[in-house]
Amino acid sequence: MSTHVEEEHFAGSNKLFTSIWVWLVLLTLVEIGLAYKPMALHLMLTILLGLSIIKAALIVAYFMHLKFERLSLILTIVPMLVICICLLFVFFPDSFRSAGLRYEFKEQPPAAEEH
Repeated sequence: MSTHVEEEHFAGSNKLFTSIWVWLVLLTLVEIGLAYKPMALHLMLTILLGLSIIKAALIVAYFMHLKFERLSLILTIVPMLVICICLLFVFFPDSFRSAGLRYEFKEQPPAAEEH
């Protein structure tokens, strides 16, 4: 005797997707507003990176329907995180080296003559 188990698929509702969309728009407006606020560059980049991660998580969880598929979510996020960390280790040393390749003036450039 076998019992048939139906898999329940989360389809979401218009209200849910509209609220997620509103959150994405608000986060984007905050990111745009940060461009007009004077602050330290590293602080702004940290905030922008954090907001981008939140937006990406909302998109993956709700619009790609992975919120209720834990295994798919883990199999999507973990390999990409490992690849991103590996790419950082590959490209960061080169970016530090390139900072020393910029031309530096040893003396003041000649002043323009006034007529």
